Amino acid sequence: MISAKAALAMLALAAVLMASAAARAQTAAGSARQTADAADAVGSVASLQGSASVTRRKAASALQVRDDIFAGDVLQTGADGTLGITFDDDTTFTLTPNSQISVDDFVYQQGGSSNAAVFNVLRGTVAFVAAEVAHTGDMKIETPTSSLGIRGTTGLIEVPGNAGEVSIKLYQDADGRVGRIEVFGRDGTQLGVLTRAATGFAVRPGAVGGRFTAVPLRISAAEAARDRAFVRQAFSAQLVGRQINIQRRNLRQRQPNLRPPGRPEQRGRFPGLQQRPGFRTPPGLPRPLGGQRRPPARDDNRRRH
Repeated sequence: MISAKAALAMLALAAVLMASAAARAQTAAGSARQTADAADAVGSVASLQGSASVTRRKAASALQVRDDIFAGDVLQTGADGTLGITFDDDTTFTLTPNSQISVDDFVYQQGGSSNAAVFNVLRGTVAFVAAEVAHTGDMKIETPTSSLGIRGTTGLIEVPGNAGEVSIKLYQDADGRVGRIEVFGRDGTQLGVLTRAATGFAVRPGAVGGRFTAVPLRISAAEAARDRAFVRQAFSAQLVGRQINIQRRNLRQRQPNLRPPGRPEQRGRFPGLQQRPGFRTPPGLPRPLGGQRRPPARDDNRRRH
């Protein structure tokens, strides 16, 4: 017959074993969720100085270098923050302090014919380096006053807090080439095209019921030097972010069947993509994805949200 003391010892041992098993299961589940998220991400945090945060599914959290980025994310820097984000096609954005952008959509498959991306610069100064999506598909950047068709290039966008006038500038790529930015007003009217480095437009909304206008910018030597320094930060972030994304893709290839629980299989339907009343998609730019289904993915290289 087992004594009361021995019975208590056996119960204590059983409790320890159960707790250990639960901890192992929780660790395994956490690892599976982390790997699944890596399979579904569309980019990564490549560089960070100061503070920055992401709002995802209405919940905000601080960002760190190497964190995954998903379609639908809203990214924001603090008063001391500079943030670099590199997407799976190597497209890179660098945000200065007090800036905010949203990743309204991102679909990329190497060699694919349906690549598309839609970003929205909501506030602040943002440099960007466009990559494969702009070359092989449709890349679009929205601002409060304009809609930009990005044709493989490097640029800088400034959206003031009152969003009254948005500056759009074109600069040389890292290899010295110069791409093309097609500028449209939010009413769909084509306002101009940028094809020369260190040129730009200030896009202003008209009076009530009036048309948007694009006024050529006079960029001083000092302003151009400042802009180019910021663009070089984007080039540097792109190099680092490329390596981080390769590591994430390698992780996905080792466990290709994992998917995060509850993540919808359909993508391209985000609130930030809803067009303003009266807005028409300009010719040559991607159609609003919110009212159009994309073909189902053919393999795991297609990112989903």
